[in-house]
Amino acid sequence: MQTTISKTPDPSDSISIGSQERRSFRILALDGGGAKGFYTIGVLSEIEAMTGKPVHESFDLIFGTSTGAIIAALLARGECVETVHALYKQHVPTIMKAHDTTGRTRALHKLANDVFKDERYDVFKTGIGIVATNWNDERPMIFKASIGQAHGSKGSFVPFFGVSIADAIIGSCSAYPFFDRHMIQKANGDHVEVADGGFCANNPTLYAIADATSALELPADTLRVVSLGVGAYPEPSVWKRAGRLLRNWALMRHVPNADFLQKVLGTNTCSMEVLRGVLFKRVPTIRINESFVEPHMATDLLEHDLKKLNRLVQKGRLSFAAHESKLREFLN
Repeated sequence: MQTTISKTPDPSDSISIGSQERRSFRILALDGGGAKGFYTIGVLSEIEAMTGKPVHESFDLIFGTSTGAIIAALLARGECVETVHALYKQHVPTIMKAHDTTGRTRALHKLANDVFKDERYDVFKTGIGIVATNWNDERPMIFKASIGQAHGSKGSFVPFFGVSIADAIIGSCSAYPFFDRHMIQKANGDHVEVADGGFCANNPTLYAIADATSALELPADTLRVVSLGVGAYPEPSVWKRAGRLLRNWALMRHVPNADFLQKVLGTNTCSMEVLRGVLFKRVPTIRINESFVEPHMATDLLEHDLKKLNRLVQKGRLSFAAHESKLREFLN
């Protein structure tokens, strides 16, 4: 039995099941984590080199949260990892070193609009899910391109709720209080305030598997999931954080909330991984999210030192090496 999902999703798309030889359905899930997404890029660069083809050709469904959403959208659009890396080096330091929330938000909007312009869901070459949070209703809001991924309300399904890719990306990355929340207007006229997807699923793997097993009704043992984190690192020194505050007095009142947010995102990431292991133990999954305890690796989601960010890429490549044989089995 062969199961396929359209590589160019359409509102009328559905999953077709034939009588041919059964194949695996491959999922890529990318965590949130701000600038630490450079680690994810390091892993992905090695995956692309191993397979010898663009990442979107190796996966049937790509999910991403926050920084993972940016990477997911670029990959699903058909970009190579080298292009993603170049865009990150160009934009991420500018965003993260902005002196206040308004500056970071403005830089995030510029990134999304420069890269995705007014593009819509039909540019994607594989299935996609962009995780954000409906701030007022306190529930997940996941931007999807294919009706096959809908868990209900198929009659009113509109790809990406009718908004642009840029709007979805901005919403998924709006990690309050580091960034302002983002207002979108859905195709049905509803206005929704959207915030960072990390509030509900900083690790989106569970949601991606739920789409495959519940909405698409695929057998668990046919799935092959690659779940990439952003790595775990020591916290920056007090002196480094103090330097940020001296440059940004407006952020001082947010410091307790910001520290709490980073703890929430980290706990959320681990909790989702524990739940995945409990609920979907039959789904073959490779989770790559190594910890690095060396003092010189201290960093956080606001990192903007390109030398440090390049080290994250290198660590991602090393993490790939530890899982290479299993990844080769999954993807080749």
